[in-house]
Amino acid sequence: MQALDVITYGEAMALFVATEPGDLGDVTSFVKRAAGAELNVAIGLARLGFKVGWASRVGADSFGRFVLKTLKDENIDIGAVTVDDRYRTGFQLKSRSDDGSDPQIEYFRKGSAASHLSLADYQPEYFGAARHLHLSGVAPAISETSFALALHIAQEMRAAGKSISFDPNLRPTLWASRGVMIERLNMLAAYADWIMPGLEEGRILTGLQTPREIADFYLAGGAKGVVIKLGEKGAYVRTAEREITVDALPVANVVDTVGAGDGFAVGVISALLEGRDLAFAVERGNRIGGMAIQVIGDSEGLPTRARLDQEELKK
Repeated sequence: MQALDVITYGEAMALFVATEPGDLGDVTSFVKRAAGAELNVAIGLARLGFKVGWASRVGADSFGRFVLKTLKDENIDIGAVTVDDRYRTGFQLKSRSDDGSDPQIEYFRKGSAASHLSLADYQPEYFGAARHLHLSGVAPAISETSFALALHIAQEMRAAGKSISFDPNLRPTLWASRGVMIERLNMLAAYADWIMPGLEEGRILTGLQTPREIADFYLAGGAKGVVIKLGEKGAYVRTAEREITVDALPVANVVDTVGAGDGFAVGVISALLEGRDLAFAVERGNRIGGMAIQVIGDSEGLPTRARLDQEELKK
């Protein structure tokens, strides 16, 4: 088993992005891509030169083959991906928004192969070969068995002394209720070293209002650090020893807001794995998040190492 820098798990879907603006019911032309919150992070880290593994299930269909080809093309290890001939690969439609507003998205994922992820998909040797685990709140929301898998992975990786990052990435419509969502995402957060909610997400999950109160809630639960995304105001960061706010970087042309949070996670995780300091990690997160929203597509704007180095030299 080859050593991995990072492992994550989740659902990847075929994504059809409209090539023209307008309501999805009127659009007739689309471009096919692969999408998924955890997949976006895996792609971003792989482009920066990290050895990344991604665990999931895809259907034995054309969408599944497309997802696997995308992973291979991005140099992501697929040793823990199962091709399931019982269920289909999910897909989604996304409108084109040229004015920076959030696009319209429709999901077709119920009963997908990935929704049948379970404890049977946990491969101890594979996960144990990674030094860092990244979890988001999306995959645990798609089914009871997928949540059980997420919790088990977090418990095992924490017990093995691995570092863990967690992006709550709230998807209320996927959960049985708001209360269940809050309870279960906070259960996962209790195993994370680094927690990265948006401000409103933090308010929902903790019932608290200010960035400092939210951060203190998670620090008291065992986190080493909390990064709260503040949108145009940048990000608030708190550890037991330090409290800072890192300004956002200006973005002249916002094209597609989907994937901004995943790009932010790529920046923070990559810098922390390189041993960079806290302020630099969050600044990189802001930088890559900003790059992601200037391109149509969920992961198309995530940079290669060469491009990121070039951008960081400009500051």
